[in-house]
Amino acid sequence: MRKVGAFLLLAVSLCVVAVAGAEAGGRLDRILAEKVLRVGTPGDYRPFSMLIDRNYEGHDIDVTELIAKELGVRVEYVPTSWPTLMADHLAGKFDMSHGGITRNVARFVKADFLPPYAPFGKVALIRAEDKEKFTTPDSLNQKSVRVIKNPGGTNEKYVNENLTKSTVATHEKNAEIPGLIAEGKGDVMITDTHEALLYSKKDSRLAVAFLENPLTIVAYKGFMLQTDDPEFVRVMRFIWRELESRGELAKCADTWLK
Repeated sequence: MRKVGAFLLLAVSLCVVAVAGAEAGGRLDRILAEKVLRVGTPGDYRPFSMLIDRNYEGHDIDVTELIAKELGVRVEYVPTSWPTLMADHLAGKFDMSHGGITRNVARFVKADFLPPYAPFGKVALIRAEDKEKFTTPDSLNQKSVRVIKNPGGTNEKYVNENLTKSTVATHEKNAEIPGLIAEGKGDVMITDTHEALLYSKKDSRLAVAFLENPLTIVAYKGFMLQTDDPEFVRVMRFIWRELESRGELAKCADTWLK
């Protein structure tokens, strides 16, 4: 009887694993059947993804719509945040995520990525009147320097690791920080090249420090994918290459990243 019981337990376990595997590997089938691609995005990071009046806009949004068109599906945007991005990804809340996500090993261990785009380095968004004040990394790392950071991403990681002497405050809404710097409520925002340039062009009170010599080595942005269905990953990469070969990705970059 013990042998029979053990055999039945093993059989049930194998069935459970088989069913789970079938569900996990059916992501592409589900997307095509439901005609919905679920995309997570914090929606607070210009020029990649920004939520304005309940509508998303930006480079990553335009590229996503092109991908969805190739698949013959519609996009369902799923709100997430930088502190919860990876947890939401691992919980399966979306098929793909974007919005200025930096490609790095820590994320790649848990997710896959489409090819890299938008090379950048970390820079400091400051007031234009302070350009002569902040000329070295050490000049940022002073108790008198007020740094405002957004939680959960690589910008916060840089601040926590490198600006240990600065007076640091956390502000939940990333898109509001440039305005706080311009108004003198903070001195420095550590961010990426593209976002810093965009805000400095929009507001003459702001400037970008370390643009020519970024604070970090060059990194890249990426669209983060679920890894449970190899066919889903394969098809998404094929679509990316097709859009690239037709020049459509270049058009999106020219619109938002130049």
